[in-house]
Amino acid sequence: MHTEAWRRPEQIASAWQDAGPPPRGLLRHRVRGPFWDLLEELDITLLVGREYEHLLVSLAPGRQVGYLRMPHPSGIAVDIAHGRVHVAATRNPNQLVELTPLDEPGSPLVPRRIRFLPGALYLHDLALIGGVLHGNAVGQDAIVRLSYGDDGWQRVWWPAAVEDHTTNHLQLNSIAAGDDLARSFFSASVDAPGGRRPGHRAWAVDGRGVIFSGATREVCARGLTRPHSARLHAGQLWVDNSGYGEVGTIHDGRFVAQARLPGWTRGLCVRGDVAFVGTSRVIPRFRQYAPGLDIDGSICGIHALRVDSGEVVASLVWPHGNQVFGVEAVPTSLSLGFPFRPRPERARVRALFSSLKEPPQ
Repeated sequence: MHTEAWRRPEQIASAWQDAGPPPRGLLRHRVRGPFWDLLEELDITLLVGREYEHLLVSLAPGRQVGYLRMPHPSGIAVDIAHGRVHVAATRNPNQLVELTPLDEPGSPLVPRRIRFLPGALYLHDLALIGGVLHGNAVGQDAIVRLSYGDDGWQRVWWPAAVEDHTTNHLQLNSIAAGDDLARSFFSASVDAPGGRRPGHRAWAVDGRGVIFSGATREVCARGLTRPHSARLHAGQLWVDNSGYGEVGTIHDGRFVAQARLPGWTRGLCVRGDVAFVGTSRVIPRFRQYAPGLDIDGSICGIHALRVDSGEVVASLVWPHGNQVFGVEAVPTSLSLGFPFRPRPERARVRALFSSLKEPPQ
């Protein structure tokens, strides 16, 4: 038994002895509209984190689907300048995983480094601010600067209303990254600590969600319900209004919906004139946090919509899927996704990880 243990590349790459093909059906999908054509037109590979299924999925032109098992993946940040992808895995202890192409641009993304961080950070979203990796430390109500050097992590920003950095009061959970902290924005479910905290069944969230300005540390937009995945694109601030299944933009301090989708909206990536938005099923014990959703009709998938009109032009849906957290894109020239396939070819995978080529510098 011991001789045969830890033999499969899936186990080693995930540092997970039971890692292997996902349970049957999790990768089965349905496509509506020209989803694959859009990926080819934009020349991108989508990377999707499905947190409660402990699964990263890649979607590339040519209907190429890949996966990598990982404990509770949440935020994904793409560093094009250095040809790498960062993923936060938020079980305790938290992990920060760096992925790069295996041996040359265009090859599969594989883990290069894994760093362990305190579970009390409770990392969610990741983003490059001024070229430096930052994360939402939800457990600290703060933004932390992350590095692979000796410093590890450093608290660098938090709302003016927060004094206690040891507890999650606000569910400060996404980063719209600007050139620096002052030109960035951050979403949260409430604007200030109260009597109840996130996770409590009676924690009031309807219409209480906010966007904080990085410059002032004060609220600059209100009226959202469990906002998530704030992003800056072409000078506009986009955000998912998760509790109502919406995605839209901020105008004069208020949220304006561009589209309403069939599920809890989370994960947002804009490329060209197309926004890719994730939807999730609602976890039953958190149904009170989704007052604007048809709970039973919610689905797990990725939806492509035109940024100028909000028209949904294509979707990829996982009928047996559950939760989407992060959605990001990399150029196909960087990678066509993760190394494992729904129908694994053992010989191909073993040969892939036996490569002797030097990694890109």
